[in-house]
Amino acid sequence: MRIAVYGQYYKDNTEDIIEKMFAVFEGHTTEVIFEAKFYNAIKEKGLLKEEYATFSNHEELDRRFDMLISIGGDGTMLRSATYVRDKNIPVLGINAGRLGFLATVQQDEIETLLPLIFENKYKISPRTLLSLDYEGMEKEAGLDFALNEITVSRKDTTSMITVEVKLNGDYLNSYWADGLIISTPTGSTGYSLSCGGPLLIPEVNSLVITPIAPHNLNARPLVIPDDTELELKVSGREPQHLISLDSRILTVDTETSFFIKKTGFKINMVEFPDEKFIKTLRKKLLWGEDKRN
Repeated sequence: MRIAVYGQYYKDNTEDIIEKMFAVFEGHTTEVIFEAKFYNAIKEKGLLKEEYATFSNHEELDRRFDMLISIGGDGTMLRSATYVRDKNIPVLGINAGRLGFLATVQQDEIETLLPLIFENKYKISPRTLLSLDYEGMEKEAGLDFALNEITVSRKDTTSMITVEVKLNGDYLNSYWADGLIISTPTGSTGYSLSCGGPLLIPEVNSLVITPIAPHNLNARPLVIPDDTELELKVSGREPQHLISLDSRILTVDTETSFFIKKTGFKINMVEFPDEKFIKTLRKKLLWGEDKRN
């Protein structure tokens, strides 16, 4: 099996994760290729017994890879998507962070769950992504799609902005707020949730529009079909505003019309039988801790 390994940072628990991961690999025929920066970080710590090949961008990850393992939190998983893109390489997350809705394999579960990938005892959970486009946009690699959400927000001001929204060309509303979140089902457990948005099961064919601190209290989150094309235009006191695609940020002139829609490809997340999304919800949100539930 050919496996790519990606991580953003070296953390206190990285050594234990690497050791457990390679203990599993030693029992199977495995070719491991590290992301270059992560490789250099762990190599400096003396964690690797031999030299390994590396990759630096999505072009160096081809369809010959069987899986990408992401070591970190949900932010690392989101960045993993920029390497995999439309190549259908399954992504498995080992959680070295805190909450971890996306990176579902916990540190103490590595030796139990990781062998299952060699036994083909896992399923693929396809996840919807969003694309962004507007006139004059520079198509910088990894900056034109998002796995969690695309967010519009104010820049260099404490004043609210006005976000005009059209759905398939029909005017919906002008949100007077700090910003607006367009979330996928995967992203419904992230920024959108913290702003009062609903939780969506990953298989739901929907998107969520969630205002950030709206001035009008009747501006509520809205669930829409995921085949909807959204057109947004921001006005405000400042000449520019921000658009973020997951953790990647663009600066855009106000009064620019930009378009958001579902991409033509999905990211394949690895899911194990005993670690389904519903179990993750219960565990992370502490559902059932009150015995009356």
